[in-house]
Amino acid sequence: MTEVVREVVDADTIRMRVAQLGEELTANLDGEIPVMVSILNGSFMFLTDLSRAMDSNVELEFMSLSSFGGETRVNIQMDISTDVTNRHVVIVEDIIDTGMSLAYLREVMINRGAASVQTVALLDKVKRRIVNVPVELRGFEVGEEHLLGYGLDWEGRFRGLPSLWAVLDLPTFQDDPEVLTIAAYDGDRLRS
Repeated sequence: MTEVVREVVDADTIRMRVAQLGEELTANLDGEIPVMVSILNGSFMFLTDLSRAMDSNVELEFMSLSSFGGETRVNIQMDISTDVTNRHVVIVEDIIDTGMSLAYLREVMINRGAASVQTVALLDKVKRRIVNVPVELRGFEVGEEHLLGYGLDWEGRFRGLPSLWAVLDLPTFQDDPEVLTIAAYDGDRLRS
């Protein structure tokens, strides 16, 4: 039988890497209080854990973007309320793919007068990059697989899984997404 889903990064590995990223980001900011902008919906879990891993006061904001025109155009659906003029902005992404949205967002923050803009991404699909865009800190470089868990979803489901899962057989998964529920849960206890 073909394996449909597989845990690719366990919860402990995520926790350790996010703690390292928090330390690195704290050092990069050198005492500055950043505005950390989470791109919804996928990065909220990462933002929460990352901000707690930092040895610094932070300000948290949320933004939602949409792509259209064959994903070559980006639109802000929900904007931040904080003025970023002369502030250090940290864009927190769940996953960087083509780089189109990130390039647009970095330009928006620079045009709004940010003193600096850094990006921290949990996952980076470098091979899919269309736009060369800086990603100062990344958790894990990943391949082409569709990933779920730790904020990443399938039709709104599976965001709450504490680990990352790869979908290895997309047609079978689309027919029965419950295969991930069965794989991720051991009875009533969630694997961690």
